[in-house]
Amino acid sequence: MNRRSFLFSSAAMSLVPLGALAAPFAYTPGIVEEALAAGKTVFLDFKASWCTTCAAQERVIAKLKQANPAYEEAITFIDVDWDEYGRSDFTKGHKIPRRSTLVVLKGDVELGRIVAGTGEAEIKALMDTALAAAMV
Repeated sequence: MNRRSFLFSSAAMSLVPLGALAAPFAYTPGIVEEALAAGKTVFLDFKASWCTTCAAQERVIAKLKQANPAYEEAITFIDVDWDEYGRSDFTKGHKIPRRSTLVVLKGDVELGRIVAGTGEAEIKALMDTALAAAMV
């Protein structure tokens, strides 16, 4: 990388809010149970890199997070790679029918779910449910 590119990239990154840099956790076995045991509200995103519906959901979620930083501050977002974990006991245990499924959990209770929905109002409602649960 030449100096000009480095300086330009550094300057551009300084303009990005720190909250926008936070990425969801990647699912690994045990991470959800650990977060729930710690009293956290968990937002699961079952997705695949090649899934256009998943990409549409991801754009909406990113837009909502940018508009309201409280989402990322209060909710634990975990991406579940469908190609790797779609047939796992974890996925089967939560009765996840397909990729592009969004689920909110708190304790041992499922608070809401969206399957293949991409509407901003629908996803915002699910995220608001998670936020309200996280504030309790």
